[in-house]
Amino acid sequence: MSSRSEVLKPFERKKAFMEDRIEHGIELYRKGFAFLRFRDAMERPVRGVRVHIRQKSHDFRYGANLFMLGEFDSSEQNAAYESLFADAFNIATLPFYWSDLEPEPGKPRFAKDSPKRYRRPAPDLCLEYCEARGIEPKAHCLNYAAFHPEWAKGDVMTEKRLLDRRFRELAARYSERIPSWEVTNETFWGMRIPRYSELYRQDDLIEWSFAEAERYFPMNRLIINEAHCRIWGPDYFYGTRSPYYMQIERALRSGRRIDSIGMQFHMFYRAEEEIAQTAVYYDPERIYDVLDTYAKLGRRIQLTELTIPAYTREAEDEALQAEILRNLYRMWFSHPAMEGIIYWNLVDGFAACAAQGDMTAGENYYHGGLVRHDFTPKEAYRVIRELFTRTWHTELTLETDTDELDFKGFYGVYELEIEADGKTARREIHLDRDSNSCFHIVI
Repeated sequence: MSSRSEVLKPFERKKAFMEDRIEHGIELYRKGFAFLRFRDAMERPVRGVRVHIRQKSHDFRYGANLFMLGEFDSSEQNAAYESLFADAFNIATLPFYWSDLEPEPGKPRFAKDSPKRYRRPAPDLCLEYCEARGIEPKAHCLNYAAFHPEWAKGDVMTEKRLLDRRFRELAARYSERIPSWEVTNETFWGMRIPRYSELYRQDDLIEWSFAEAERYFPMNRLIINEAHCRIWGPDYFYGTRSPYYMQIERALRSGRRIDSIGMQFHMFYRAEEEIAQTAVYYDPERIYDVLDTYAKLGRRIQLTELTIPAYTREAEDEALQAEILRNLYRMWFSHPAMEGIIYWNLVDGFAACAAQGDMTAGENYYHGGLVRHDFTPKEAYRVIRELFTRTWHTELTLETDTDELDFKGFYGVYELEIEADGKTARREIHLDRDSNSCFHIVI
């Protein structure tokens, strides 16, 4: 292997620690027991039951952004994207960037036939796709100051007034169809931009945004989100004294409702810098330390944006990308506070800040997709799909001489095919981490 394989050394140095936490964490926090009791229509016990148990879906969310839906030049590419996405994921991040969603005041691009903007498919188009395929949609995001449209920029009070209208309109149209909304994003990054410095110095930026969100989205999941280096980086993690931790803690103490803590994990480092820059990010002890610390806030955690580079199409580089992802997904999946992992770009060559297909510029440079530019899946794509459809999947057949049986499985929805007294019946149950796991099955 080339010297690039050194990027795996943090995992190797602490492999015993990593594997111990993964094994025990998954058994403790991702699986539970279901207790089945069988009765006939007269509520009499039914004995001698044979049950085939098949997991249909995961409660844990795993997905990617849906920014390239309908954006390719050919119908074949668009069909391939839709198929690859649906075959691997159960959640999709939808683009709600204000500057692209409403480039002209009062003329939002909600409808599926709205004028196209690259990497910004219309919400109605995205929802039609998600709902047809049983994929959960998630909105990104309500108040992201780097993407306020020019016509909305002004003093703080003006922007708040216009944001209030935006929140209200989006809630009226989409709150019942999109369960989760990122409310703020990358607020620490914004402090580097002169125009936003005044806005970000306002003491109530987070508190105001989440108060507005709770007002208009009372039944939705509200998420805060931040860039990777502000969370995992060597200069920003100081336990409970970390800036992002204290930002969330302050908002919670002021009475704001933050349901989930969003964490990005984009490894946007040049190839020659990769080994040195990622030594901390790939350290298993550091990863669990960060998660354990933020879990003290009593909120679930989402890995909201993830990019692991391959840098080239070489088999060795793609294998390294896949191995890194295998380790990261397994660690994150094993942590009790984690509720979902969302990869960022599915297909190479269509990332931000670069022309389509230009693999030397912007985020394309990293070859960070799970699928190559020619729409052939990489090993990384197969790793993620295999973890959730095979490794973390429960399917078994059980028999009992009594009217009861139990099984341990991953949390999610199950189909039961039941045979008893010469008859066959199908039932569906939801094995939920937070609910009663005793099921009364009438056959």
